Amino acid sequence: MKRDSHYYALLAFCRACGFKKESAHLVAYASQFVDDAKINLMYIANPVYDDINYDLIDGRPAFFDMATAHSYFRISTFNYESMVNNTCAFHFVPGCKGESFTKKLRCMEESVIILEILNDVLKTPDLIKLGLVLHAYADTFSHQGFSGLLSKVNDINNCKAKSELYLGLRDRILYYFKLVSKDKYDEVFDNVVPAYGHGLALDFPDIPYLVWSYEYDYSDEFICTYKLTEVDNKLRYRRAFEKIKIYLENYLRLNPQYLDPEVKFNNFDYLFETLLLENTDRIRELNWISTLITLGLFAKNDFEYVIYEDNKWLKEAFKNYNPQVYNCREVAWAELGADFPQTNWFKFYLAVKWYKQLFFNYCQKYGLVLPH
Repeated sequence: MKRDSHYYALLAFCRACGFKKESAHLVAYASQFVDDAKINLMYIANPVYDDINYDLIDGRPAFFDMATAHSYFRISTFNYESMVNNTCAFHFVPGCKGESFTKKLRCMEESVIILEILNDVLKTPDLIKLGLVLHAYADTFSHQGFSGLLSKVNDINNCKAKSELYLGLRDRILYYFKLVSKDKYDEVFDNVVPAYGHGLALDFPDIPYLVWSYEYDYSDEFICTYKLTEVDNKLRYRRAFEKIKIYLENYLRLNPQYLDPEVKFNNFDYLFETLLLENTDRIRELNWISTLITLGLFAKNDFEYVIYEDNKWLKEAFKNYNPQVYNCREVAWAELGADFPQTNWFKFYLAVKWYKQLFFNYCQKYGLVLPH
């Protein structure tokens, strides 16, 4: 899923279910930040607070192994650590079904692992943890059938859109190149983008309204026994948010301190229509913003809640924040800001550590041993 779902749709459903504005924003921001948290090593420049945990890397205090995303078009990220700790853990939670290791890694809707972690997060009043987990949970619906590792599972053929399609420039060029010259496309694209995640399916799984199809090798031995499958994303996305609505309502019952008693909302059909709007990414986001205000879930001046700003938490946490410096895999000189232990960025960092420990523990519980 993309930002229109992970942030704007989740923000709307949180408010509609009764979350306070600030609480809804915290859940939705944490959910989307999973796609934007790409820093994996950060050296701390100034003296470290006594009440925070940190790593020692090359003898220097640092935060390490906290990335939850990376660029799938950079060869440097095609390594086991990134695939397991980022892609598998947060975007392609394994379904643990099948006889082989490769098959068990295939993402499955509502996999046993993510359901275990969801049950755990319901017991904690930590909204950032809730948002983080809901991101991974939502992606089990849209990414099902694919694996977070380079794998034959992801080596699909004849991927086609069967309904109207609005793509970004990169994917539009690739898709039309494929339509014009399929054989040449497969030869070139397989060399540029390996069978990693849903890369060979472009953005198709992340487009809420799309009906599309592809062929996959369903044999246990991957002997090129291909089967055609058709996917209706509208059904998947609606199913995902129907379930998310239930989890949000249950969470509020267990954590009533986040409940806004003034919210009386019953027009969820309108939210589902907004979720499945057939248009470009940008138009869908703008439509969500309009919907949030039109339905009274937020006021016209609630910009701090409604508009997603991808560097908001970084700016609040670090005194020397600079997008050119912090938009990297490694930050060599990070100056912690005032009240750093109370910042949302640091709380997200702790939530990532919490999630990863649970993820690997539950993988092992269900017979999937992932060295990390």
